[in-house]
Amino acid sequence: MNNNQPKTFYIIAGEHSGDALGGKLMQALKELCGENSITFKGLGADAMTKQGLTSLFPMEEVAIMGPFAILKRLPNLIKRVHQCVDDVIENNPEVLIIIDSPEFTHPIAKRVRKKNPDIPIVNYVSPTIWAWRPGRARKMKPYVDEVLALLPFEPAKHKELGGPSCHYVGHPLIEQKQWIDQLDPAPLLEKLSIDKQSKILTILPGSRPNEINHLMQPFGEVVAELNQQVGPIEVLLPTVNSVKSSVEVAIKSWPVKPHIILGEEDKFRAFKCATAALAASGTVTLELAITGTPLVVAYKYDKLLHLLRPLIKADMFALANHILGKRAFPEFIQYDCTCEKISNALLPLFDENSRERKKQLNDLSQIDQKMFEAGLRPSIAAAKQTLATIEILKSK
Repeated sequence: MNNNQPKTFYIIAGEHSGDALGGKLMQALKELCGENSITFKGLGADAMTKQGLTSLFPMEEVAIMGPFAILKRLPNLIKRVHQCVDDVIENNPEVLIIIDSPEFTHPIAKRVRKKNPDIPIVNYVSPTIWAWRPGRARKMKPYVDEVLALLPFEPAKHKELGGPSCHYVGHPLIEQKQWIDQLDPAPLLEKLSIDKQSKILTILPGSRPNEINHLMQPFGEVVAELNQQVGPIEVLLPTVNSVKSSVEVAIKSWPVKPHIILGEEDKFRAFKCATAALAASGTVTLELAITGTPLVVAYKYDKLLHLLRPLIKADMFALANHILGKRAFPEFIQYDCTCEKISNALLPLFDENSRERKKQLNDLSQIDQKMFEAGLRPSIAAAKQTLATIEILKSK
């Protein structure tokens, strides 16, 4: 790149996980290009602000989860989409990078492509085309030049579905791997007065209110059943402040009171000292897999959303299973999310000599190899692929 004057990179993140990715990407771009050779415009929050971004407006205005929440805020979202489009066109950047939040970022990308086809558009974090509405892959191709995928199987899926060019750059968890491996669980056990020989179940019912509402009852029933079958057990329940009070209300009726865990370090300590884990479907299944914790996955969602189930094409929900390409870790979704089924899957994981536990440990040992295929720090790989995309498109 020409270093005579700063080049403008326009980055849009629509929620906090995207802001975290954006911050690391900005740092990596500065490392590769030189801090004075680029400037940033766009939308983000704390992580991106620390790297020099002045956000166009507060990101929280568009950080909305779920179709029904989006409908309630639709007029303001439409207004903010058009504001972003106008700002991108005015700045005429070297590249527009949209990060996740496809309901918000993709309408921006479509309009930018229509108004100025010469601006390269990179989509960091592939939409879950492998699970939901696979036709989106082909529809993205006219307005997305490059997809930076977090999961190793996604490039092949885009190719299969006729989507844009897609490269695997690595999941952000990879950047935490060394820290996770070095983390000692002993301080947590000492703080909670738990003997290191104890049978420990780590429960992860999610971090959103609707997940707590749906999962705390069946998870509590599972705790009671396991305590009878293999007990006494210790139960650790990592959570976040936003749902802590709801969790505390829900566990009042549990026969075994969990230890409530807050904070990222103690969360991973709770993973590392667990005999087994019961987790809601989501990124946490990948966190557990990278930590090497045997697990069972369960999930329940709104009855109204259940009506959309025929549109979901994936036959597996857990990211850890998708990484391995097989159902290595049992999944119990919606009507299968029962105490009996979950307990029966967890019980053999508490026997160190069981076939089920040994098989899971073998499968868990393969996760690292799959995840490290990109060969670089994910943020650096994402930055390099972004710069390569710019050069390729500018040379045409």
